[in-house]
Amino acid sequence: MRKGGEKAPLADLDFQVPSACGVTGIMDVRGRLFSGEAVFKSICNMHERGNGLGSGFAAYGIYPQLKDHWAFHVMYQSEAARGETEVYLKGDFTRVHAEPIPVRRVKTLEFVPILWRYFLDLKPGDGVKSGEDRVMNATMHINRDIAGAFVFSSGKNMGIFKGRGFPEEIGEFYRIPDYRAYLWTGHNRFPTNSIGWWGGAHPFGLLDWSLVHNGEISSYGTNRRYVENAGYSCTLSTDTEVMTYLFDLLVRRHGMDFATAAGVLAAPLWDRIERMADSAKRGRARDLRIVYGAALVNGPFAVIVADSRHMVGLNDRVKLRPLIAARKGDVHYIASEEAAIRCVCPSPDSVWMPEGGVPTVVALRN
Repeated sequence: MRKGGEKAPLADLDFQVPSACGVTGIMDVRGRLFSGEAVFKSICNMHERGNGLGSGFAAYGIYPQLKDHWAFHVMYQSEAARGETEVYLKGDFTRVHAEPIPVRRVKTLEFVPILWRYFLDLKPGDGVKSGEDRVMNATMHINRDIAGAFVFSSGKNMGIFKGRGFPEEIGEFYRIPDYRAYLWTGHNRFPTNSIGWWGGAHPFGLLDWSLVHNGEISSYGTNRRYVENAGYSCTLSTDTEVMTYLFDLLVRRHGMDFATAAGVLAAPLWDRIERMADSAKRGRARDLRIVYGAALVNGPFAVIVADSRHMVGLNDRVKLRPLIAARKGDVHYIASEEAAIRCVCPSPDSVWMPEGGVPTVVALRN
């Protein structure tokens, strides 16, 4: 209250703004490592796009000495959950190294879980399932069946670092500027239809996939049933988890390139398909909509998805969420706002706004 009983104006952070959330990504296509200071500064520039209920980072190339081993980042609610998880992991994996994830105490962070990372090798299997599918199944089992345990990163030579807080807090907590990577993504969360908690923060990951998302998916129920029929377990009640699994299913398991996957997730409207002059293109677009109709993502969204060789930006087909791309030499940028790019790259060689439904794909050259 102000003097005289007058009410102070409400700040923007007192509202659930559905168009908020901030995403950012930086990639050196030559694979050169650089400090997390840049992505930290970029996402903090979009502070007002969050409300302290979630933030996080993904980094690729950070474990060069252990690059051939699966790196599991796991959060626990209790030591009992940790013990049960470690017993389970012994069944399919050989432990190469394990340690608490290094963190720095931040007074403003509350309800911090127990955070561990494991570097693992798969034991010989029956040859029916690929190594990636076995790791996927292990991740699903822990997240679904072990109470108080959550695998939030499970790729090789990469890691996700996330939690409930503003990006300034989460970045300091995980000591993000101390890591060096060739590809970084970051997120500042303003939850819409899901609660803000450590596991529900972005990025979401599976294997070497990581995904940050601004938007709201109205087709969540249909998309969830579709990926669950393909063997994924959705345990977090959030649309971003489903989008991560959709990319894994379409690109890794079905072998699509990113342009084709975008034609599924952000498929053109039927009337636009029928107006396509090229009959082959028209037939392909029609076939994708028919075969993969349940994978169509409805609602406004802007995502940055990454794997060990790519950074991809994608909007919904009518571009209801902002996404900007830029390049400076061998370094590429994608973000919700141009200001988040220019604060770390004041004079880019080029800046552009990606078209709705058309992916911006950045790939390693080596």
